Amino acid sequence: MAEKVEKRAIIGWRNLALGCAILEPGSSMHLLTGTWRLQRPVVDPEKCNQCGLCHIYCPDLAMTKTAAGTYEPDLNYCKGCGICAEECPKDAITLVEEKE
Repeated sequence: MAEKVEKRAIIGWRNLALGCAILEPGSSMHLLTGTWRLQRPVVDPEKCNQCGLCHIYCPDLAMTKTAAGTYEPDLNYCKGCGICAEECPKDAITLVEEKE
């Protein structure tokens, strides 16, 4: 049985209630937290062995699989923690300074 998906406005983290409380269940996907980061991951697809460890270890599930089978960060949600780069066995992910 398909549920009707209601369109909601995207809410920036700066517009959240005090304490960043999520007051509505299921609404966290509308909270774009990518502006928190100071560094962002860059994936070298030539080095990527498609193991998926970056996706598994990402605390925000911000690493998504591409059509080619490699992974890339969803910068709307990536907070730049660097866990993906640390866990990558092929050093295919590097962190670069985020530009304004």
